[in-house]
Amino acid sequence: MTTKKFNIQDWLPAEEDNSPAKTQQPNDAIDDLEIITQRIESAHTDIAPTYQQWCELGFALSDHLGENGRTYYHRLSRFYHNYTEKETDQQYDRCMRAKGTGVTIKTFFQLAKEAGISLGTIRATPEIKSPISSKLPISPTGNIGNIENFEKTPTFSSAIKNSLPYLLDSIAKLSNNEEDCDLLLLGSLVVISACLPNVSGIYGGREVYPNLFLFLTAQASAGKGRLTLCRHLVQPIHKEQRNIYESEMLVYKSKLQEYNAAGKKKAMMEKPEEPPQRMLFIPANSSATSVYQILNDNRGIGLMFETEGDTLSTTFASDYGNYSDGFRKAFHHEQISYTRRKDHEYVELALPKLSVLLSGTPRQILTLIPDAENGLFSRFIFYYMNVKLEWMDMFATPSGVTLDEQFATLGEEFYNLYKLLADSPKIRFTLTKDQQKKFTSYFESAQSEYHSLFGADIIASIRRLGLITFRIAMILTTLRLMEYGDTKETITCEDTDFNTALHMSQILLQHTARVFDFFPDKNANIETQLTLKDKFLESLPKEFDRATYLQHALSLDIPERTADRQIKSFCAKGQIAKLQHGKYTKN
Repeated sequence: MTTKKFNIQDWLPAEEDNSPAKTQQPNDAIDDLEIITQRIESAHTDIAPTYQQWCELGFALSDHLGENGRTYYHRLSRFYHNYTEKETDQQYDRCMRAKGTGVTIKTFFQLAKEAGISLGTIRATPEIKSPISSKLPISPTGNIGNIENFEKTPTFSSAIKNSLPYLLDSIAKLSNNEEDCDLLLLGSLVVISACLPNVSGIYGGREVYPNLFLFLTAQASAGKGRLTLCRHLVQPIHKEQRNIYESEMLVYKSKLQEYNAAGKKKAMMEKPEEPPQRMLFIPANSSATSVYQILNDNRGIGLMFETEGDTLSTTFASDYGNYSDGFRKAFHHEQISYTRRKDHEYVELALPKLSVLLSGTPRQILTLIPDAENGLFSRFIFYYMNVKLEWMDMFATPSGVTLDEQFATLGEEFYNLYKLLADSPKIRFTLTKDQQKKFTSYFESAQSEYHSLFGADIIASIRRLGLITFRIAMILTTLRLMEYGDTKETITCEDTDFNTALHMSQILLQHTARVFDFFPDKNANIETQLTLKDKFLESLPKEFDRATYLQHALSLDIPERTADRQIKSFCAKGQIAKLQHGKYTKN
């Protein structure tokens, strides 16, 4: 990005540009641009190392976004070793003043591609196909099916709306579109999963409870804030716990006052013990130890509900090791050990039953979970919301009752089920033998297909999605008790609820794959990479093109994205020279 005199004539088009990027919908390219920019930031890659490329990048952004492209220009320029904010602003001003250069947003994607950044899932360059465009996912019939691309993540609500338990059916009717319905149903399932006492099932030979982890991701203003409506469903339970705590605190303070006034008689009295902090909602800005303490005070039960991803991102960054370890253990109800800072007491939390609902931007996922190999990634349900250029009618309330009031009413109804379950003996959830066979067959097929498309890193997500699907079926079946009005020692999953859970799983697997693709590609071993690089370079002929080097890469089991990055590295080191676009020679 060495500075030289700017000459607008260098950039005038030789002929009219009729590329697909020029004619596509602007909001599509903006969405794709953000996705690819995040990948560039994750890889810390300078996609415009020369002055000519830097100018092209500026023209591409200014042509498509105008002043709004300035932020992107800074985000993409900062990986140059001599980057300065002032120089970048000045260059973007020049690009903004230039008209008719013929450089379109397609140039940005081309620069990213040449820098080794994956363009999988985007729409701006239709000739570049997503790695999962020919297969995937599982169809509602249970077979592996086709999807067009990740242009738009699919929804599940339209297929299950007429087969939901009463409570969820009522919630679905309050949604304003299919994606919003998905959001409200998922949010409701997660908050309810924390409030089904005495319900469990056997999965993999272990006792498991309904608790779910969800991360709903979307760009700003996509509508994910409506998740807060789901809090009302369990607010009465939280309120009950807080009322108990406040009553216990009054008794404690009274006894403590008596104790402190006892004078010399204190020696013969037992100091009153402070009551446990009773609550359902666990603040996301709590330290890991505070979260464990709250869980311990509430018999291992808790719900972390945070719709502003930055809140938890900040906390995670300062306490990552403890948070990640605790979340991973809590998902499987494994024992968590910690030391109370107040009195250095060692505590063992034997059976955590934590549910987690988070939402934020795709970048915030990468802050919370640095890579897909991290065990925390596979424990979450991921749902990727598409940004729609639609203006919602903000005054459409036909009943005259607010959504908050309607959800609060449903929360009171759910509270009755909660009390019924709390007063009941243990309830065991089971699948029928036929359902178990279908379950096993489906996940065997899914594991094989997704492994062939994404590699070993996604296997953990598929296997834990099996447990998540089992838990969703458990919640659906338990909610049926609201209709029956009584409980049983054993509740067997109805086929309707089993099919609903399995269909949701099929769609959620596609969303997981979409989020999985946000993470930068990683090879397992640096030494292996170096050895493969040497073999790769040695295998190339004197002169070659991209198709040729990709063939050699394939013979060495080197992924396409890795091969592109290695060729760029060879060029930078002078080991090969670029003759023209897509043509190279070995030095």
